[in-house]
Amino acid sequence: MVLHKAQNSIAEDLHRFRVVNCGRRFGKSLLASEEMLGVAMAKKDRRIAYYAPTRDDARDIMWSILVKRCEPITTYKNDSRLELKVRTVDKGESMIVLYGWESVQERGKGRGLSNDFIVLDEVSSMRNFWTGWNEVLSPTLIDRKGSALFISTPKGFNHFYDLFNMENKDQNYKSFHFTSYDNPYIPPEEIDREKLSKPEDTFAQEYMADFRKTTGLVYKDFDRTRHVYNEDDKFNIIDRLVSIDWGYTNPSAIYTICKDTDANYWITDEYYKTGKTTSEIIEYAKSLRGNKYYADPAEPDRIEDMRRVGLNIRDVSKDIEAGISAIQELLKTNRLHIHYSCMNLINEFETYRYPDKKPDMNEKETPIKEHDHALDSIRYALYMQQPADSGTMRATQFRPNHIGGARRGYQLPK
Repeated sequence: MVLHKAQNSIAEDLHRFRVVNCGRRFGKSLLASEEMLGVAMAKKDRRIAYYAPTRDDARDIMWSILVKRCEPITTYKNDSRLELKVRTVDKGESMIVLYGWESVQERGKGRGLSNDFIVLDEVSSMRNFWTGWNEVLSPTLIDRKGSALFISTPKGFNHFYDLFNMENKDQNYKSFHFTSYDNPYIPPEEIDREKLSKPEDTFAQEYMADFRKTTGLVYKDFDRTRHVYNEDDKFNIIDRLVSIDWGYTNPSAIYTICKDTDANYWITDEYYKTGKTTSEIIEYAKSLRGNKYYADPAEPDRIEDMRRVGLNIRDVSKDIEAGISAIQELLKTNRLHIHYSCMNLINEFETYRYPDKKPDMNEKETPIKEHDHALDSIRYALYMQQPADSGTMRATQFRPNHIGGARRGYQLPK
């Protein structure tokens, strides 16, 4: 198969991690199938893994393309497991396996394996991406010095936006941006027709691969330039809060929130992990040395366990709408600041949204229950805060000291 010019520029690049941001009908699936086949054929005993948002997506998007493309050299095929073995140029075999991202997100599927090449398709739709990538999939490339191809059309300023900008931080990454017009096999007039029938933001995102704010955002006032801070910022703290959203299959989300003398709130570090037991979560929360703890009240047994170890547990309201309003007000008045290492929280601010309105119906504005673990956590603490009592506590200057994204090395004054 002959790749078109834009596809070929990606295939020829030698960076270990390639991130492709492209419009619809660019030809990303065909590119991915060629890359997987090329890696598989080059040397025996290689293992290639492909991930789509769901297993059904993997079957619908890639399986038929791969089966047809590999047919002349296929030595084994399992349609139920979505597995193929192909002959290699050195007279051996290599394996290609297709998965759904939910297997990584929910069960840590793939942990402990060794891969030579991973393709992640429609990355922008993969929930809890950084946890799955950093904790499960990235380590599978270490033994074999493997590589990865990330491909997607954008969906707001979420984790895919951060991934696309990784080339500015890590020389192993290279990003590519192509629009639907860059596929020479799609008549331009067809794309022009789509432009006339779509809202401007929708067309820009879906066909021009332009990062745009998602419609219906809950926290539309959130702006990285105003609300995200770095290591150089200093502030005087009078209170240190710890917020907890319990999880196991879903991530447990824990944040340290420092309140300063001007009633600003500084979120200094992030704990966002799956598969953690109650004792592990409490032990970590205790290490943060907060003087007030706010946890999801839906887990009373866990809260009682926190009390037993001496943590100062405070009441929490589950009023979602009122809690959202409180955070919206902090954003509007520039009183909420988030450390840049809190990547999952930042991503949730940029993707948490309301459902699409049905015509002629006045619906209750309850957000869609996804991309919300971190936001639920900080809401428990922030909604329960009262106006600052400026005379009750002495302030101390604080400069965050982050090691591996975790807060260390500061204390409240005694």
